[in-house]
Amino acid sequence: MQSLLRWGIENSGNDGSTPGVAPLTQRTDLDPGIIDAILGRPDSELMKEALTKAQDASLDEDVRLTALDDLEMLVENIDNANDLEKLGMWKPLQGLLASPSDDMRMQALWVIGTAVQNNPAAQKSYLAIDPLPAVLSSLSPSAHASKQLRAKAIYTLSGLLKHNAAAITPFEVAGGWEALRGALSDSDISVRRKTAFLLNTLLTPSTTPVLANPSSGAVIHEGDGHPATPAAPTNVHPNSHASMVADPSSTNTAPATLRALHTHGLLPVLVRELTAPTPYGADGDVDENCDTDLAEKLMRCVHHNTPSRSFIIVVVLCRLLHTYVSAHRGTFDGPEKDSLRTLLDARRATQCEGDLGLDIDELRALESAIA
Repeated sequence: MQSLLRWGIENSGNDGSTPGVAPLTQRTDLDPGIIDAILGRPDSELMKEALTKAQDASLDEDVRLTALDDLEMLVENIDNANDLEKLGMWKPLQGLLASPSDDMRMQALWVIGTAVQNNPAAQKSYLAIDPLPAVLSSLSPSAHASKQLRAKAIYTLSGLLKHNAAAITPFEVAGGWEALRGALSDSDISVRRKTAFLLNTLLTPSTTPVLANPSSGAVIHEGDGHPATPAAPTNVHPNSHASMVADPSSTNTAPATLRALHTHGLLPVLVRELTAPTPYGADGDVDENCDTDLAEKLMRCVHHNTPSRSFIIVVVLCRLLHTYVSAHRGTFDGPEKDSLRTLLDARRATQCEGDLGLDIDELRALESAIA
């Protein structure tokens, strides 16, 4: 649209079709800077300029980080995020994950995570460049990655994996489940919390909504009273709701995640981190700072006004295990049952069952699974 407006301004005038009026030649006296100020520069130009600055090692790092911050804001727009492939920007952006600077890598992960979240087309185009080994390397403490960088790696993985079953196989091949297993015991509790939250999302089965009759808004039913299976549209846009209806399995990451809990040893770690958590903090000390924003989102049965981070991770892990039990009829082995019973008995003795973030029915379902 901006290109059309620009062309219209530069070519405004008579085209010679009006009798008795001489045709006007194309104007060359218009300052491009003035036109840019009036119309604004196309986002595609701004995106390419930002990435060029970010890649320029001769610039001050603050300038490069600001350029990536600008790019991240631009790719919040889903059309701009999809243009990353058309503009050939994925590989240069991915190349920044090899930077020796944690800040540069963290900012690049932020751009990528924002571009791919809830965006099947961008997820597919990003996966095509085999990005997972580099992303997962930022999650490994052995790479001397800062806790901020590790947290941002989880953010990027979350954007790429959620509702994206096609990403699970390359994620597994790249050692992704082992990386998440290690992150559940990370020295930074916020990384643990983000990891558990991601696993809970991946373990939650996708549900396909029933379509309504487009003319009446009424739900279409078969003769037996059950909702009819909607016919897949002939032309499905990859970023549309219809794409999920046409292929519900494309968004369902739960089966693969359930297998990973057992085959990659995640379930024993989840139980251990709930019942006997690894000390956290730089020196293994427990930091009791508050994370009230997450608490507001997660807790429904809470008796703390300012819950600690250690309390919040308990809530997230309990939610995850409840999903495992209620959605998949998950089971535990003997030692796992013993550990969980000890935890629940201790909470019950101190009248703190509500602090697990489960309502009465959810708590009973978990108790039934460990009986």
